[in-house]
Amino acid sequence: MARLNWTDQSVLDLINIFDFIAKDSRRFAKITIGKIRDSAKNIRNYPLLGKIVSEINVVEIREVIIGNYRLIYLVVEKDRVDILTVFHSSRLLDIEEFKSRVGRGESHL
Repeated sequence: MARLNWTDQSVLDLINIFDFIAKDSRRFAKITIGKIRDSAKNIRNYPLLGKIVSEINVVEIREVIIGNYRLIYLVVEKDRVDILTVFHSSRLLDIEEFKSRVGRGESHL
């Protein structure tokens, strides 16, 4: 089973997602965050579960879709996965910003 690390950015993403949804429904915000976290737990057991992110095309950078959200992660080693970002699928992935974050190696245990 891989160790799951949430980057600072991914933690901030979850907070922002929760806050945005909670404006209309705190209950639905909790459900949505729960689904995202459950999907991340699945990645611990199956790190290669997600598909390669097409915008980046790097084998170690993968994504899973949870409802309207993309969870992008990096398979660092077979026993370590870093959650890099979570964002609404209607938004474009800013590749330059994304690459700079990956290069800094942010992680959040």
